Amino acid sequence: MSRPEPLPLYGKEYKTDPYPLYRKLREEGPVHHVNFPSGVNAWLVTGYEAAHGALNDDRLGKNHDLGNKAWRDRAAIMPEPQHSQLQVHLLHQDPPKHTVMRKLVTEAFTPRNVERKRARFEEIATELLDAALAASDTSGGSAGSDTSAAGAEGGSGVVDVVAAFAAHYPFRVLAEVIGLPEDIAAGFDRDWGKVVQPVGPSDPLRPVYEGRLRGLQNYITGVVEHKRAHPGDDLLTKLVRACEAGEITKEEQDSIVFQLLVAGQEPVTNQITTALVALLRHPAQLRRLQEAVAGEMSAADQAFLSRAVEELLRYDSAFELTTWRFFAEDSDLYGTTVPAGDSVIVSLCAANRDPERFPDADTLDLDRSPNPHMAFGHGIHFCPGAALARVELQIAVRELLNRLPQIRLAVPDEELVWVGAVLARGLNELPVAYGPSDAAPRGGCPVQH
Repeated sequence: MSRPEPLPLYGKEYKTDPYPLYRKLREEGPVHHVNFPSGVNAWLVTGYEAAHGALNDDRLGKNHDLGNKAWRDRAAIMPEPQHSQLQVHLLHQDPPKHTVMRKLVTEAFTPRNVERKRARFEEIATELLDAALAASDTSGGSAGSDTSAAGAEGGSGVVDVVAAFAAHYPFRVLAEVIGLPEDIAAGFDRDWGKVVQPVGPSDPLRPVYEGRLRGLQNYITGVVEHKRAHPGDDLLTKLVRACEAGEITKEEQDSIVFQLLVAGQEPVTNQITTALVALLRHPAQLRRLQEAVAGEMSAADQAFLSRAVEELLRYDSAFELTTWRFFAEDSDLYGTTVPAGDSVIVSLCAANRDPERFPDADTLDLDRSPNPHMAFGHGIHFCPGAALARVELQIAVRELLNRLPQIRLAVPDEELVWVGAVLARGLNELPVAYGPSDAAPRGGCPVQH
């Protein structure tokens, strides 16, 4: 039997709203032959039960050595630095190597350790929003001077949530957790994160891509050298010492640092944008959450905020697709024969909207409980930073809703441009207006859905 013609999994319409396509695919079956912008053909798993099974399938490995020739022929333009020294991180490892490497990083991200730093994370959010509102206030008021529930009392203006807050907050939090000194953290160029976006070898932007990659590699070298000379009680020092002891190789050390710096912050940046857009598209839910997070929060309010964040993670996940998996031999996957070395991808977003698992799956329900979503994956590759991401999102949502009263989109919904990255959902720009609507600049418009 010949393979089905692969379905293109890219384009503006798809990236703007992939859920109609995922609904159609789920109805047709759990496994689909798809094509990515790089030219790589893959097998996409949709549906909650199928995704759960695939993510726990011991036959599926993550090591890229399992990829076949057809996959390797396109490897140079896949959305990761395949031909650099940064490819052997946790997402590309199988046990027992994966077990050793994961053990090195998990302690820093335990719920207990994260909670101990919550107050500091709140301070960072306040600092960023103070600066953002002071710069954006167009009313002549003192927008950044009040950190209470009123936030920007008397102020109004327009602020790009990404440029002013979401692009910086997760990285500054991450730096606190892994032990990256402030002066070195300040030298990180967020543009380096684009090395995970596909740029082919013949693309005119390939030199720019390679320049970003070299810049990131040099930065990581500097971080490692600093930690070697100035060790501390932190994760980065732990990685350097593990390398010196021969527990991991230099390439593995650098790759883990790469994963922390990029995968440890960019998904949270994106998730802040998807969460905020979801709330802006659902005014009644937005108002409920605003009321709950205003002022001194009760235990019930805290619980509601936690449930709301879980639902926002489920409703529109920033990590849309998992990275590649491979069978070592031709194998059956839910009735589809997948050739050895072909890449298998799991759609976390499609799983999270499966009506077989979530009643009214396309409805944003901030009271949804239980909520066993897969926004952080599942199985042995479950995101080790999930506890940190949850706390970051709880703080970010509360602070943004408190400090930006009467928040609304400052551009029409249809003008929002979703990132083209293969695995991710989010926005590079999210302009919102706050304060009295009659004070907003022309073109600001609340969303009506």
